[in-house]
Amino acid sequence: MSARSKARKRALDMLYVAEVRELPIADVLATETVRHLDQPERASSWDYARQIVTGIDEARYEIDGVIADHAQGWSIARMPVLDRCILRMGVWELRFNPEVPDAVAIAEAVELAQSLSTDDSAGFVNGVLGAVASGRGPSGRTVAEDQESR
Repeated sequence: MSARSKARKRALDMLYVAEVRELPIADVLATETVRHLDQPERASSWDYARQIVTGIDEARYEIDGVIADHAQGWSIARMPVLDRCILRMGVWELRFNPEVPDAVAIAEAVELAQSLSTDDSAGFVNGVLGAVASGRGPSGRTVAEDQESR
């Protein structure tokens, strides 16, 4: 497993803990920072994991808006917590991290959903992130086509 894949898993762990325990991201990051200092063997995944979690925290409303716009028939609150966290990571990488190719961001998110969530989660994550990456809106048309039809 690559360092970035490990970082994504570590970021997912932090996001999940924050959601389930209803903790601020800053508190979870503080706890993980202490753990990071005590476990230098995990250092390779720390910087990117922290970057993901911090980025999601800073752009949470925008990210959730993108997810809501592309998750047809699903509100953010109705999604399983794990799927919601995976989607937030995927959207953050697609929209805010130009270093990661779209195909890699989607594949990594789908892999996490496949290995950690429900049987339907991988397809759901793939569909939402694919729509985000291609610029499609909720209707299936591109964002530009949606705007033209208004």
